[in-house]
Amino acid sequence: MIRINARGPTRGWSARRPDRRPLCRALGLPLAWGVMAVLYKLACPLARQDGLAARLATSAVFFTVGTGLVAHLGRTLLGELRQARRAAGAAQSVLLRPPPPRLDGLSIAAAQLSADRGAAIGGDLYEAVATEHGVRVVMGDVRGHGLSAIGTAAAVLGSFREAAHDEPGLDRVLRRLDRALARHLRERARAEHPASGQEPDTPVAEEFVTVLLLEIDRGGEVHALNCGHPWPYLLSGARAEPLTGADPLPPLGPFPLPPDLPVLECGQLPPGETLVLYTDGAEDARDARGRFFSLPTALSEALHAHSVTPQAILRRVFTALLRHTGGTPADDVALLVLRNDRDPHLWAARAGADGQATAV
Repeated sequence: MIRINARGPTRGWSARRPDRRPLCRALGLPLAWGVMAVLYKLACPLARQDGLAARLATSAVFFTVGTGLVAHLGRTLLGELRQARRAAGAAQSVLLRPPPPRLDGLSIAAAQLSADRGAAIGGDLYEAVATEHGVRVVMGDVRGHGLSAIGTAAAVLGSFREAAHDEPGLDRVLRRLDRALARHLRERARAEHPASGQEPDTPVAEEFVTVLLLEIDRGGEVHALNCGHPWPYLLSGARAEPLTGADPLPPLGPFPLPPDLPVLECGQLPPGETLVLYTDGAEDARDARGRFFSLPTALSEALHAHSVTPQAILRRVFTALLRHTGGTPADDVALLVLRNDRDPHLWAARAGADGQATAV
């Protein structure tokens, strides 16, 4: 590739000189201090004397130089840590971007709680999009942690964000996710081949992803496909109950999808009712005595509060979970709360019209 600039043609990136200014700035001050210490030792008459005052002066000089070097190194490492956290925050905003507060009359709130204080993103994934087929939601959990889990979550989420708009049925959306995951794992297997010299975080053969797909149409009908993921809780009145007790399919990855993928009809989500999607880290969290966290109890208590908006429910559940675990959950936790805030009169009229059309 030929690039034209003011100095004439250059070929690709090979003709560009690397910028050495940051390296020079980083090494300049320690090098200057080192030179000063050496000059003091070699040229200063006081440094060659054996008296107590001379020794104290020499010790003071080298102590000052050493302290300055340590302080400079600490500032450099702190700056790099801040830069890494900014990069992680930018990656999180792309991978797990916050859903809009409202989608087609549905109020939504979502958040993730990381088990690692130093981690900004992990293997949990969620997304909600409004499409011509209804509001479509995905919640998933990648086995393992680290960069491999982040890459797998990105592959699944990227496929969902396209397939949710393109595919007319949830079954075809799920098959798109399965193909994207298989393609990603094949590429990872080549990258982690022993010849590459890389040590895999999680072997590809042990990789799997649990995925829950939901679709809520304009009439409030809820359709679902579940591959090894916990079913969401339905909050109706003051009760928190599982949306359904149907057996899920196996997780994506280890086994191929069956030829027939019947989409499960889970009834309606009337105005005022709420769905809570979560990853298994919420129900697997334990306290110091080994007792599991009761997510249904936390949800029921949240429903008795003054405000039952998705944001308020999310905040109260996370507060209860952190109190239960002593502030240190053993696994990542992701929650997505979705409430039907559509106009009850319009919803009832639409449901009646749909019923008449079905009867005809």
